[in-house]
Amino acid sequence: MPYESARTVEDRLANYRLMAALIDRRSRRFGKGMTMHVGPLAHASRFQPEPLTKEEEAALAFAAGGITGYAFGDLPYGNGDVNGIKEGGGQVMVRFIGRTAASGEAIHAATIFVLNDSGVRMLRRPQDLSTTDYPQLITLAREGKLLDLYEKSSVHLMDHRPTLLRKMPFVAPFNTWDTNLPGTTYFLPVIEYSAFYINLILTGLGEEIGMWIVDERNNFCPAGLKKFAKSRGGPLNDDLDTGIPVTLGTVETFLAQFAAVETGAMFQNLGLMAEALGLGGYIHQAQNPEWLKVLGFDIKGVPLSQVFGLGFFKRLIARLLGKDRDIPTALGLKLDGNPLIRPFCPPWYPDMEKAVYAFIDYKYGAGHGTLRENGTTTAFKDGNAIQGRIPRYSDTTIAATIAHCQYVYEKYGRFPAIGPLGTVLAYQAHHVDSEFYQNFYRADALGSVNRVHDHRGSA
Repeated sequence: MPYESARTVEDRLANYRLMAALIDRRSRRFGKGMTMHVGPLAHASRFQPEPLTKEEEAALAFAAGGITGYAFGDLPYGNGDVNGIKEGGGQVMVRFIGRTAASGEAIHAATIFVLNDSGVRMLRRPQDLSTTDYPQLITLAREGKLLDLYEKSSVHLMDHRPTLLRKMPFVAPFNTWDTNLPGTTYFLPVIEYSAFYINLILTGLGEEIGMWIVDERNNFCPAGLKKFAKSRGGPLNDDLDTGIPVTLGTVETFLAQFAAVETGAMFQNLGLMAEALGLGGYIHQAQNPEWLKVLGFDIKGVPLSQVFGLGFFKRLIARLLGKDRDIPTALGLKLDGNPLIRPFCPPWYPDMEKAVYAFIDYKYGAGHGTLRENGTTTAFKDGNAIQGRIPRYSDTTIAATIAHCQYVYEKYGRFPAIGPLGTVLAYQAHHVDSEFYQNFYRADALGSVNRVHDHRGSA
């Protein structure tokens, strides 16, 4: 069947080549029902907004974060010294399940929220599902039953489309004319940083690496690690010449970059899937914390002076001058009182000690931990034997991690200091208004990939 005559999602995907998607993928922002009001590309669509079909939405959701199988986790699960070079640290893995988008340590930090005229759905991450659900979801993915997969792996949250004010600082002026409009489908990843951060610190402070973390925003003092310094008889090498000194800002940047890799893969997959389906779409900024508020997250105000880590006197001055406003910080998400997204930090736990131990139990709890669930959710032939040999963190590493995490929370009023939850970018998908591109662009701006929808919609 030629691509131009393909109508169903299954036909379109079966008749479109990955190479074509890679070559043809573009941001196509102008959809049916839109109007660009100013500039040399000013244009008003003659067509009514045309929502995506449920099948198209399901295919895009799968591309962004669908469960596909088991992660290999081919790492050295042990500790050794090979010709003077340390080898080990495989326990950095968090779980053994994979999604369409690559995720550092298989931690799956990003949750996809899908917004359209019908409301909001949340695509559950692997950790939000029962491990007994995995085999069925993997089978549905491999059989191409994406609508069934979408229904079984997502939850309906709202019956309306959340929106933000169309002005700065909520929406940039070059995005006010086309973002999150009627007929569009909006994919917004929300990143949960706390688990990622704790896992990173447990690895970094372990015997194989032994990072020494100082806080450049607090006169380069040890970030809760003073008693663990080698100069005081501890395991962490605080010698600036022979150790591995890093700043708190460096750790946060590394964390954000790893999270960006995961969301970047999601956006690339969305772009390729949109191209294969003959849809328009594009990535754009969606970083304002108001997004988390309108999605229903619990929000707490943390004083600006504490977020910046100011000392007592500077905080007092800021307060007296009326400059110490609260910074909205998302804490988690519930549905009917039940937690959907629960970071490893207060208020879900009394303190960071309890949060760190909860994360360790999440990985190592007998029979239920992601590294101790008897091998039932791994790709290994004998997963139980391999999981049983993955070493636990040492008591010293755990104690140092708790000290550091508690320092961050007490100093900056939230954990991590950048906040436990956040958004950065969004992807919007819509049906392209071909007339706009025919009016302003060369003939090859649109090909069969977009023409497939020309027969749909009405002026």
